[in-house]
Amino acid sequence: MMKWLKTLAAVCFLIPLAPQALAVPAAATDADPALWVVKDEDTTVYLFGTVHVLKPGLSWFDEAVKEAFDKSDALVMEVVLPEDPAEAAQVMIPMAIDQSGKTLSSRLDPDQLEAYGAAMESVGLPARQFDMFEPWFPAMTLSVLPLTKLGYDAEQGVEKQLTRFAKEAGKPIEGFETLTEQIGFFDTLPETAQIAFLNSVVRELDKLGPTLDTLVVQWSQGDTEALAATMNESLAATPDLAQTLLYDRNARWADAIKARMEQPGTLFVAVGAGHLAGEKSLQDYLKDRGLVAERVVY
Repeated sequence: MMKWLKTLAAVCFLIPLAPQALAVPAAATDADPALWVVKDEDTTVYLFGTVHVLKPGLSWFDEAVKEAFDKSDALVMEVVLPEDPAEAAQVMIPMAIDQSGKTLSSRLDPDQLEAYGAAMESVGLPARQFDMFEPWFPAMTLSVLPLTKLGYDAEQGVEKQLTRFAKEAGKPIEGFETLTEQIGFFDTLPETAQIAFLNSVVRELDKLGPTLDTLVVQWSQGDTEALAATMNESLAATPDLAQTLLYDRNARWADAIKARMEQPGTLFVAVGAGHLAGEKSLQDYLKDRGLVAERVVY
């Protein structure tokens, strides 16, 4: 049982279960994701949007992105994930289990329960073994686990690669949040919001792959307007989730960057691409704080 839970924790937080070599095809496809920069007299902060999982074959760590990274003194990400999946499980599982004993099945009406069971069966997961969990955990699991079958790989994801590059270069790696804080964003959602999240994932499960394919193309082309439209469409059914996972965090990160501008140096900030697209983006919150993020043309 615990081995199974550790595997799920690893999958949910996109941590590979075993080290893998980064296989870069001989003829990689060029990608030019969007990059921004915030500057004052003695501080420079680059803002780069990430995709947590990618398929092999995209060449994005070059040109202006690599130049900005090489100039930077440190890498800042949403969270610094532990290398050992067991560490993630030790934090995640106690928070995911409903300590009151209320079952997941009792939270869903008959139609929702039937659709949820079918979705779990379609990806080979035992729905009955998730009955002890709060709704956000199976929702997260369903939204991530199928990606591996579609050819997406966390080792190819931007965070994993940037982490490797930073370690090779001896750059410090920092996180805006701790793992406990990040899991807490899901865990503290109201029950109605968690159920809406789960039902949305179940309903859109067949669209997961095509939607991510679209997002990756838009990210690769640096088309933030299109990316924002795709993101807004996927978040329309879960406004509470958007507020908690995007807008509130953008505001806090803007405060952190504002404070960091008081220190000299250069930072490479890499957060999910959705945080840097559309209304209430991180750039919008920075502007409210008197900081202008300029798009780097390359």
